Amino acid sequence: MATMKSVQTGGVGKIDVVEIERPVPGPKDALMRIRACGICGTDTHFLHLGGAPFGPGGSMVALPLGHEPAGEIVEVGAEVADLKVGDRVVVNPQGAPSGIIGCGDKYGGMSEYLLIEDAVLGKSVAVFPDTVPFHVAALNEPMAVARHCVNRSEAKPSDKVVVFGAGPIGLGATIWLKLRGVEHVVVADVIPERLETALAVGADAVIDSAAEDVTARLTELHGRAANALGQPRAGTDIYIDAAGAPAVFDATIAAAKWGAKMVTVAVQKKSDAIDLGGMLRSELTLIASQGYPTEIFEVTQEIAEHHERFAKLISHRVPFAEAEHAFELTLTPGAAEKVVVTFDDAS
Repeated sequence: MATMKSVQTGGVGKIDVVEIERPVPGPKDALMRIRACGICGTDTHFLHLGGAPFGPGGSMVALPLGHEPAGEIVEVGAEVADLKVGDRVVVNPQGAPSGIIGCGDKYGGMSEYLLIEDAVLGKSVAVFPDTVPFHVAALNEPMAVARHCVNRSEAKPSDKVVVFGAGPIGLGATIWLKLRGVEHVVVADVIPERLETALAVGADAVIDSAAEDVTARLTELHGRAANALGQPRAGTDIYIDAAGAPAVFDATIAAAKWGAKMVTVAVQKKSDAIDLGGMLRSELTLIASQGYPTEIFEVTQEIAEHHERFAKLISHRVPFAEAEHAFELTLTPGAAEKVVVTFDDAS
């Protein structure tokens, strides 16, 4: 029996690297050798819980982690079309028939190999060119999340946009907005290093929201406007929340002009109150953005085309042999922006 190493949840805040049986593909499946896999906030959420509540009575069970893998095909089933051994691929974590890869499925992408069940090109898997390093291709899934957020915003080139949160999703949204031709994009965050990265990937301006008056700075950058009552507000058209902190909603209410939109893509932290009156005074449209209904492979070729730009989002590349350190980095606030685990020094 061939085996492989796989990362799963351990105790609270811990991972276990376990030896398990290597999957064997059926006639409709493909086997993927993982070459890189990103760590997501969802992974750390499961670590904070110490597993997933999928056991009897909602008890915690160990969960295979990783839903941002990139790798190469090493075996294909007899009925698999359009895929061949050696293809460099990314997957749709939500395309597995047995559950979401790394989020409840029996398989996780933070493993040496991953079984792609019912492997169908364009549905469960996509091929990317060999000009793209594996660690950059591993951004495919989070960049699809960011792309859906931008699609939900319906941003036009003439719009003025602010993105709160310069993590991978916020910075990914910034790149997509600029590639979409949006006139002016501001990024707000409290960590100076992240603001430097925002400028490096194309933001037109940044705001240190821990030190600056957000409304005043947005007014300086985007001009003066008013809310429905004629009270002075910033000329910003779209607010994107990629931070999930209650302070973001408060800052948006304070700055939003009549008819502004707010798109929330971050996992929201609990807030004691929402200022519905403030929303009313600006006729603020609140739009939720979840996942990537259509975007998972729409982004693949554009990431390939602009891979050097997207590579700037990765702050740490950590070998799989040091997976525990990789997760420690991600769990430590401010220690890393985006951590990608690499296998066998894959490029």
